[in-house]
Amino acid sequence: MSIGDIAGLIAAIAFAVLAGFLIYPLIRLGKLFDQLAQTVKDSGEHAIPALDEGVTTVRQVNKSLEDVNRISSAASTTARNVGALTDLYGSFLGKPVIKLASSAYAFKTTMQGFLSKHHGGKGTSGATAAGKQGRK
Repeated sequence: MSIGDIAGLIAAIAFAVLAGFLIYPLIRLGKLFDQLAQTVKDSGEHAIPALDEGVTTVRQVNKSLEDVNRISSAASTTARNVGALTDLYGSFLGKPVIKLASSAYAFKTTMQGFLSKHHGGKGTSGATAAGKQGRK
């Protein structure tokens, strides 16, 4: 054996040892990639049902919001109708009732003034009696 053959043999052994040391990390890296692929697959299998449940929930919330919109629209319409009805009653009944009340008050004041003159009152006129009552 010559020196070149011995150097070649040492280089071949060193290469075999180096390849042996590199095989273990490569095997571990392959297992890591397998686990990563399995994790991605499992995540996809779990994500699709979760997304389906999310879509179902959003649809139910939208349906509930539509119901709330209908209810609030009906309440708004009812409030407008009540307001219009109140305005109608106010204009239809309010003015005549105010006129009737003021007429009744004027009649009462006049009668009090008339009765106080004829029953020995202090001689106050109806206008003065009305003024005194207004200040009370």
